[in-house]
Amino acid sequence: MVDKITSWKFTEEFVEEPQVIARARARADELGIESVTASVGAQLSLLVSAMNAKAVVEVGTGAGVSGLWLLSGNDQVVLASIETEAEYQNQAKIAFSQAGIASSRLRLINGKSLEVLTNLADEAYDLVLLDGDRETLLQQVDQCVRLLKPGGVLAIAHALWRDRVPDLVFRDENTLIYRTLLDKIKNIDQFISTVSPIGDGLLLASKKHR
Repeated sequence: MVDKITSWKFTEEFVEEPQVIARARARADELGIESVTASVGAQLSLLVSAMNAKAVVEVGTGAGVSGLWLLSGNDQVVLASIETEAEYQNQAKIAFSQAGIASSRLRLINGKSLEVLTNLADEAYDLVLLDGDRETLLQQVDQCVRLLKPGGVLAIAHALWRDRVPDLVFRDENTLIYRTLLDKIKNIDQFISTVSPIGDGLLLASKKHR
């Protein structure tokens, strides 16, 4: 091990973010929205491409940064994006319009994440990204087990939460949520899971084929 921090920085800077996403990120920053980093976005886009995903859900529209990355994975994927803040979704609409995303590929839903997820169809989605409504995150995971097709992927942003999760000294509310989440995912028999240190930590779990 030479310098893990240098390697992390190199990884973060390896991805060249498209201008339309960079503009969406700038609007997010103005609103105080913490978007996924470019390295996380590129990972999500790669997954959509490799899986030839057709139906994706994200919790946490924000200003559209993660949604644009997901939609860039292929030309057929349709995104259902859930957000509690209407103003955020207004900014996301600008981003999607600037990117030339057809309305047929988007379903923007304003509402509480858990309530919306509960009403979505069983085994209908190739990928679900969780990046919002942290207080119900554990319950959202339970819904994702049901929503994902066999072979589908659950992605959870900020899984290492400011690098606090590995250090048991930190016991603030958000750190405990993610620490509990990681333990929970490891013990869900239907999932094969891994954690990547990119961004603020990206947890990936694939639903096993029966």
